[in-house]
Amino acid sequence: MLKIGLIREGKIPQDNRVALTPAQCKWLHLNFKDVQVVAQHAENRCYADTEYERAGVEVKEDMSACNLLLGIKEVPVDMLLAEKTYMFFSHTKKMQPANQKLFKAILDKKITLIDYECLEHEDGTRIIGFGFFAGIVGAHNAMMAYGNRTGAFKLARVGSVNSFQKLIHTYFGLKLPIIKIAVTGSGRVAHGIIDIMNLLGIHEVEPDEYVQKEFSYPVYVQLKGADLYKHRETGKYNRDDFHANPQNYTCLFTNYIAYTDMLINGIYWEKNCPRLFDMEAISKSNFKIRTIADITDDRNGSVPCNLGDSHITDPIYGVDKNSFEKTAPYLPNSVDIMAVGNLPNELPRDASRYFGEQLIKFVLDDIRLGGSKLIHNATMVKDGKLNEPYLYLKDYAAL
Repeated sequence: MLKIGLIREGKIPQDNRVALTPAQCKWLHLNFKDVQVVAQHAENRCYADTEYERAGVEVKEDMSACNLLLGIKEVPVDMLLAEKTYMFFSHTKKMQPANQKLFKAILDKKITLIDYECLEHEDGTRIIGFGFFAGIVGAHNAMMAYGNRTGAFKLARVGSVNSFQKLIHTYFGLKLPIIKIAVTGSGRVAHGIIDIMNLLGIHEVEPDEYVQKEFSYPVYVQLKGADLYKHRETGKYNRDDFHANPQNYTCLFTNYIAYTDMLINGIYWEKNCPRLFDMEAISKSNFKIRTIADITDDRNGSVPCNLGDSHITDPIYGVDKNSFEKTAPYLPNSVDIMAVGNLPNELPRDASRYFGEQLIKFVLDDIRLGGSKLIHNATMVKDGKLNEPYLYLKDYAAL
């Protein structure tokens, strides 16, 4: 029997999303007699213990009888149970220094780690994640920040409503100023951003129109891979080659800087990828951008003036255009930055439902039936040993 434990989130600040909603647990119980879900007691989940209990899910503290433990964010070392299989976002795939001790503890405790981030289709597209709702909340926060800076309009915080549907109602009658917005990316994050652009009545234009024309209404351009990068030698863009050899490419975003009021960034980034611009660019006279939402949130990554996470309760900070130091937001000589690592927490129930649907549809049945190539490729650690696709982490794991 596959006995699934929904573990309590232990990372601070605490996340309130869940991997499976009460309704999804009930569906699993009705459709699979060899699956049982239990939930660990948690005070701050977006679904209360009583909601799980009403759905027929046992709520208890002890998770030792479970053979698959599902969380969302990194599990604190002192909460890890030895010789168990875990699924959560470990944020270790890129050898992130902050989680090196966690990764070493997973090895030492002979744990099997299946990382959500590593669940991919054969073409490398991620199967599961919260990206769509990160895009929704990040785009809203970007518009809110721009409204606060200019005084042209006001938007409430996403957390002031408790559903995406109610958020949509807050846009009714909102009149936006003339503004040009650059949206980068083509994945789930970008899809969420575009949803907000459309709901706000912001018109999409092509890249050439964006730089050549002036408009009497707000517009956005979506910049995908071929719009953003070209090979240093051939001048072409090839998606597979770019992901394999990003260091061979140069970024074209500087062509749009002088025409952009707001940047909403939704592109994947790793250390060999070219940045959208250099830090020094923000001090130049042609740098028109006043608001940046770095939804993918890589500190000093694709957006170099991302100086680190802001908190979900206070999501906007400034960066001085000359000193490059963090400041309060909305100052005359600053660029406003929105860089929050857990944006979907502002719509936790919607985001959890979406996440759980993908988990059930694409992942859990493979685990229930004993595994698959998909599961193997996402298993970073197997019984305390590095799995084959992740042997490059050997030095990282040595600590």
